[in-house]
Amino acid sequence: MTDSATPHGGPVVIGGSTGFMGQYLIPRLRAAGREVITISRTGADIAWEDQRAIDRAVDGSSLVIGLAGKSVNCRYTAANRAAIFRSRLDTTSSLSAAIAAASAPPPLWINSSTATIYRHAEDRPMTESSGEIGKGFSVEVAKAWERALFADELPHTRRVALRSAIVLGDGGVLGPLRSMARLGLGGAQHDGPWPISRARRSAGTGHEFGARRGRQRFSWVHIEDIARIIDFIEATPSLDGAVNAASPNPSDNAEFMSIVRQALGVGFGPAMPRWMLEIGAIGIRTETELILKSRWVIPEKLALAGFEFAYPKLEDAVRDSFERADALSGAAV
Repeated sequence: MTDSATPHGGPVVIGGSTGFMGQYLIPRLRAAGREVITISRTGADIAWEDQRAIDRAVDGSSLVIGLAGKSVNCRYTAANRAAIFRSRLDTTSSLSAAIAAASAPPPLWINSSTATIYRHAEDRPMTESSGEIGKGFSVEVAKAWERALFADELPHTRRVALRSAIVLGDGGVLGPLRSMARLGLGGAQHDGPWPISRARRSAGTGHEFGARRGRQRFSWVHIEDIARIIDFIEATPSLDGAVNAASPNPSDNAEFMSIVRQALGVGFGPAMPRWMLEIGAIGIRTETELILKSRWVIPEKLALAGFEFAYPKLEDAVRDSFERADALSGAAV
């Protein structure tokens, strides 16, 4: 880590610029007067295959943000598991190599990670100092992602692994949940018995969490606060290593789904047992881990550094996210 004297406001390189978070950050940074250089497989200034162009973009930049990675909202087949790993590790290594080769390396590199790295927690919250790392495929992905971030010697670049909770905004997880709630399927999601094959158990994708009655904890963060956290980290040289990006007011699944229904004016949603969730997950090609794992994460480092959330309450974050989505759909019409 280094406390660089480089002033904030210089060029920003965003790797993985076409996703949910990238598309939110780019116009916000440009509106603040920052030059933004984007990297993605398609639809960006630079393609991931062009390492020389990545090297040139990173050299002299003031901030690198790594967001690339195949969505985990898929079935954990062998091919998808490999793509999830590869899309994170290859792109992170590419950014690391560019920083290592730079004559004027960026003072800060913030790379995505995930709060899923912590164990299923119903007994106590997980912080950066006292959190326990979990087990299974998703945790191994997160661990490998962070190892790639910190693998190389980069003495002039401060590095932060942003362990984001579930991000709420005009997209992401709220899109399908909104549709489900309007169809009368917006009840709490209950864990329960489900047969797990030997192959899935071996791959670490067999989920046996044991939470009952929708009481699995739900840690979340509004996408505007993600952007503000990035700004805060850039302005706070003492922050490095793993940083939890999560609201200080986690909820649980039952309360979250109730708030979603209230925001949509939907009066009732029956509880959904695991057998129903598993069948539905097969149909829409996703995994029940995304809703059944208890993520109880507290932003200890941010709190100690004095960060104040714009959206500390779940009700406000959900309502704002739906309003943003409605505004965008209206503008599209």
